[in-house]
Amino acid sequence: MYEKECPYCNLLADPEQRIIFENATCAYIQKPSEQRVLEGSGLIVPKRHASDVFSLTKEEWSDTQELLLKSKVYLEERHGHDGYSVGWNTGKTGGQSIPHAHLHVIPRFADELHAGKGIRHWIKQEDNRRHP
Repeated sequence: MYEKECPYCNLLADPEQRIIFENATCAYIQKPSEQRVLEGSGLIVPKRHASDVFSLTKEEWSDTQELLLKSKVYLEERHGHDGYSVGWNTGKTGGQSIPHAHLHVIPRFADELHAGKGIRHWIKQEDNRRHP
């Protein structure tokens, strides 16, 4: 499946987007403009247009894992980071801004303002409680 207007179906359409490495079904990408704040961050995206993580095939899952492990080695050779935040946003309410599955791989540093605050930190705050 392919979507003409999807930036992750058309990785080479964005001259700034860099494909760091790829395998049969997925690519690990980085965008230099996003490195100023999220140093070393990247995405693993399926080449096929899959709307979200729940629509990945077994092969895409396997290839995502392969690239995740490869990206770990790649990042550890280039950054002196202290941990990672790795995750999927799914659906508009879940924070997914581009409707093409993509796994965030974000190196984390001990000297960040929000060091120690993981993926769930912001959504588990009391002010995020639902009030039906």
